Amino acid sequence: MSQNIGAVTISIIIPVLNEAGNIKEAISTTALSTKCYANATTKPSANIEVIVVDAGSEDDTVEIAQSLGVKVISSSPGRAAQMNAGAVAASGDILLFLHADTRLPTGFDEMICTALQHSGTVAGAFNLRIDASLLSLRWVEWGVKMRSHFWQMPYGDQAIFLTKDVFQQIGGFPELPIMEDFELMRQLKRTGRIVIIPTPVVTSARRWLQKGVLKTTLLNQIVIVAYLLGISPERIRSWYRREKFKRI
Repeated sequence: MSQNIGAVTISIIIPVLNEAGNIKEAISTTALSTKCYANATTKPSANIEVIVVDAGSEDDTVEIAQSLGVKVISSSPGRAAQMNAGAVAASGDILLFLHADTRLPTGFDEMICTALQHSGTVAGAFNLRIDASLLSLRWVEWGVKMRSHFWQMPYGDQAIFLTKDVFQQIGGFPELPIMEDFELMRQLKRTGRIVIIPTPVVTSARRWLQKGVLKTTLLNQIVIVAYLLGISPERIRSWYRREKFKRI
């Protein structure tokens, strides 16, 4: 990021599909901004733009988002397509991709702006905290921390951010049915450094609790291995959805 710009605008893009139970709280945390410093002498109030990208929700997701005064747009289904559509609609200097069940920390904007000022940094994300007390989830958090810090491979539930210029330069999210955040990170790593902010975002434990922590973690690792072995994302997605929603 340039050191000479004044106020920095952050566009927060939230892809949704039937997230009526989460969207209000997600949007509320976008107001936990402080100030975004473009340089040492200019301290304008942060400018935050929130864009909710709906893929055809059949619940009250859209109505709730509209009632909170944020921009709501529609796109074709698929998280990658939704996030790319949000990026096209965004006016911000920085893009922050936020899952509907993830909550931002207070002062997230200043942390992001500071992180992107570091030489060689092209993108970043936050540490992860999962909102359940199971000891096994603390191990999951530790694993996420190790993967993010040592391999620079944060995933979408860690609130990925980067400048709009960099996003456009790499062509946005590859429109894959699965693994779009994984592939984005691989592309970004070839471009520069990915920084991890120590302060965590808080994400819902629902996907771990649905099938169990061990099964969910194992399933996620199998998906990554399958992708790296060249199995088509369409086939992986079909299998993943069957396993994810299969009754125990």
